[in-house]
Amino acid sequence: MCGIMYASGIVDPIAFEKGFKAIAHRGPDQHRILSDEHGTFGFHRLAIMDVSEAGMQPFVKDGVTLMVNGEIYNEHALKARYADYPYQGHSDCEVLMPLYRDMGAKLCRELDAEFAFVLVDGPNQHVLAGRDPIGIRPLFYGYQKGSGAIAFASEAKALMPLCAKIYPFPIGTVYIDGRFVRYHDITHTDRPGLKDPEAIKQAIREGLTEAVSKRRMSDVPVGYLLSGGLDSSLVCALAARQTSEPLTTFSIGMTTDAIDLSYAALVAKHLGTKHHEILMTEKMVMEALPEVVRMLETYDITTIRASLGMYLLCQGIRRISDIKVLLSGEISDELFGYKYTDYAPSADAFQEESLKRLRELYQYDVLRADRCIAAWSLEARVPFGDLRFVADVLAIDPAMKLNTKAMGKYWLREAFAEGDYLPEAILWRDKAAFSDAVGHSMVDELKAMAETKYTDAEFALKAATYSHCPPISKEALWYRELFESFYPQQSHWLSAYWMPNPEWVGASVNDPSARVLANYGASGHALKSDSPEESLCLENRDDVQERRQQRHKQVIQAVG
Repeated sequence: MCGIMYASGIVDPIAFEKGFKAIAHRGPDQHRILSDEHGTFGFHRLAIMDVSEAGMQPFVKDGVTLMVNGEIYNEHALKARYADYPYQGHSDCEVLMPLYRDMGAKLCRELDAEFAFVLVDGPNQHVLAGRDPIGIRPLFYGYQKGSGAIAFASEAKALMPLCAKIYPFPIGTVYIDGRFVRYHDITHTDRPGLKDPEAIKQAIREGLTEAVSKRRMSDVPVGYLLSGGLDSSLVCALAARQTSEPLTTFSIGMTTDAIDLSYAALVAKHLGTKHHEILMTEKMVMEALPEVVRMLETYDITTIRASLGMYLLCQGIRRISDIKVLLSGEISDELFGYKYTDYAPSADAFQEESLKRLRELYQYDVLRADRCIAAWSLEARVPFGDLRFVADVLAIDPAMKLNTKAMGKYWLREAFAEGDYLPEAILWRDKAAFSDAVGHSMVDELKAMAETKYTDAEFALKAATYSHCPPISKEALWYRELFESFYPQQSHWLSAYWMPNPEWVGASVNDPSARVLANYGASGHALKSDSPEESLCLENRDDVQERRQQRHKQVIQAVG
């Protein structure tokens, strides 16, 4: 995780430095500003690969200047291809230099990576910038006041002193000399729909295992976010099989009603991890809220709710450990389904909704993971966002992903049902929304506080002043006013609130929490971690029960 900033042409150095300092949290290890006739480059380094001076950016050679925020997972294959290049160190990102020399603006097509970069080719007068197909690494652009010259930065806040209007850099796109060219659409697949159950399970199991393995590469300590839900637990389970050392895992919850802490503890015990629990209070949540909105650069209700726990979790990780890299479980919902996709009227509707969410992920969960983790100078890695894995899951016949078995994400669970990857209570646990699972009291308190801030008349009057994404509740208005205090006239960064598809029967709700859906069920219930005698029995799941009859009769002891 690093922070990059570039402004073309003659730049006001005071304005540039002000913007550059605004993203210093992205890389506290080293800082560098370079200026030449082509513009000004700023780089904040979080040293992950090649922590020596040789890994510092920008990379400069033969008039080409490059800055990258990313991890290049096919680094070794590319370096073998370009073995003649005189690398200054063993940073994975430096391989983009010979790759550009060979491929020019087509270089992005060769990358198995999550990345954002800016490259200036002085001799040939080219300015390039690119972003990965999901948008896991952030990038923004704008046109400088006065000159109209292009500028790029990892976070929008860096461009506020330079540009009047700022825009998210399109995902899967490369900018070349004034043109934005789409090089990869992550949602496009022309592969026939996979229907064979064994082939589906094999593709999921092998793909996710490889995705986790890639993301463990690091020259600094790696940790794991463990919510106790299916997705983060699977990431941890796979990583635990790839090392002889115990994983370091972290979870968070409210001091009063943390739902997920006991589930996370159950996983940690099963995997033998060095587990850390971080507790938060309503006071901590309220005090953190303005800074969370500033860091996130959004006013989306769901994103802010879920970010409060993650932000405070990463703050705790920064204080108690030397971890720099964190693996997490984002993007699974968009691939395999969420609570509200149970209401999809058809397989085609499910698939289209999945594709829509993948196209928009950079505004929501991916944004949350990046900003909350980067706020505390840490790096996020997302195995479920592996490009090959995403393509394999999208190639599964969408009819197979519909929830016809009384259990969402059925094939993801089935892929790891054999082999004792996870306790049954976790593998077959119903979905719980992260913002609710840290404790229902957090969301309830936020909503209650919002009610005290505006009368009904005040809400109606103020909400009407916003033409783009008008607030849908008092809570939404509260977040919007905080956002506007930091980023006035920039509401276009968000295309719409994250909400279930209102066209589906049963999914038209006025709150984005899964808790308001009729099928939320038992997913919001906690294990009693203070009662060793308490046990969790798995519910009957129709044919799931029939197929796994013996296993589902087992009573799983909760962690004491």
